[in-house]
Amino acid sequence: MESTFSSPAEASLQREAGAGGLLTPLADLDRVYELERVVGFVRDLGCQRVALQFPDQLLGDAGAVATRLEEITGSKMFILGDTAYGSCCVDVLGAEQAGAQALVHFGPACLSPPARPLPVTFVFGQRSVALELCAKAFEALNPDATAPVVLLKALATLLRPRYLDLLVSSPALPLPTGYLNSVPEPLERFGRCFPLAPGRCLEEYGAFYVGGSKDSPGSDLDPDLSRLLLGWAPGQPFSSCCPETGQCQDESARAGRLRARRHYLVERARDAHVVGLLVGTLGVARYREALTHFRNLTQAAGKRSYVLALGRPTPAKLANFPEVDVFVLLACPLGALAPQPSGGFFRPVLAPCELEAACNPAWPPPGLAPHLTHYADMLPGSPFHVPLPPPDSELWDTPDVSLITGELRPAPTWKPPNAPGCSALTPRPQLELAESSPAALFLSSRSWQGLEPRLGQTPVTGAVSGRRGIAIAYEDEGNS
Repeated sequence: MESTFSSPAEASLQREAGAGGLLTPLADLDRVYELERVVGFVRDLGCQRVALQFPDQLLGDAGAVATRLEEITGSKMFILGDTAYGSCCVDVLGAEQAGAQALVHFGPACLSPPARPLPVTFVFGQRSVALELCAKAFEALNPDATAPVVLLKALATLLRPRYLDLLVSSPALPLPTGYLNSVPEPLERFGRCFPLAPGRCLEEYGAFYVGGSKDSPGSDLDPDLSRLLLGWAPGQPFSSCCPETGQCQDESARAGRLRARRHYLVERARDAHVVGLLVGTLGVARYREALTHFRNLTQAAGKRSYVLALGRPTPAKLANFPEVDVFVLLACPLGALAPQPSGGFFRPVLAPCELEAACNPAWPPPGLAPHLTHYADMLPGSPFHVPLPPPDSELWDTPDVSLITGELRPAPTWKPPNAPGCSALTPRPQLELAESSPAALFLSSRSWQGLEPRLGQTPVTGAVSGRRGIAIAYEDEGNS
């Protein structure tokens, strides 16, 4: 129990802070981190202070990259590491604290728009891909030359002489503030752009994903692949290929397990009475609007919600709130699908889409197949936004049976968003008024409720000076 929901006391004493050594040879820094493009970005903006954001696995190269950029550009570089939330998001707060005029993000990125306007460029890194092996694997899986498939641009160049209906996807980079584009924007989904031909839809295409590693073949460790598997059309083929070995596997079974897991989480959310909204980002746009939306959503469904800002969620942190039935992580798409620790959480952690499906009886709209992973897709203004039905709608009175407990769920007491929530008063038999709170009810059911306050039963005395020092050695204990 101690290792699951709390950290042992010896862990902080035995932990060693390893020195981050250089991961990339100096001769390959320019190629791997695309320093020529970064130098052009800094010089075009004329920035004197630039923030360099690195994920934990690339911090060993941060010092060498910053030194090289300072020598070439003459600008001051600041290294941002150990972000409070996911390293895939742009840390605009850290950049503002350093007074940076621009930010360069290295490593995997969710490409979510930042909450504050800041010039940002992304460096994903250069990775070797065995294109010939991947092309042979693709031909073995797709003997039909007319099958519509989505894949990489470099791979499509090798296959297009034979295959006629290939769709190339590219990263959907956030556009600068005030940018006007006269060209029609392609379909943007899953953090990628899909330039579909007129009259075509993405649900017609299969997918050939090149990613992962031969050292970690499990796709559960890759939230980007999980995002695609959940949102792709269930009836279309989906295959993944290792870029180093060209080994392929069919992901249909894994996608089915992920969807079944999501359906289970929706049922847990419907059975829940208390929902904890975890603030998973402070740097992604519209996170405040998302908090307001989901608080109103849970209130309309007759549930209580609490907003918790805990940084990165861990089992030890969330175990301090046993009265919460489910947690919902409001984070970027990759952060919401990040793999959970091996110990597991005391209560399940959901993505925003599961809470929307559990609390909004009008969800999903007709024809909506993909599983949405970004909270912005549920907000007003999005093409996927579904408003709550009116209070007199029959959707609120539809009988519902829990698939987990087998019990009949009562119809929720619909409350408008501006109705008082936590200030609702409940009369007691003793003609007293008490605040109706699930946390208070949970506390009253415990056998131990803390130290007795004994209000009004102890004499009033003046304040006296207490002991000085720290617990290991107070000042009045002497040298012994």
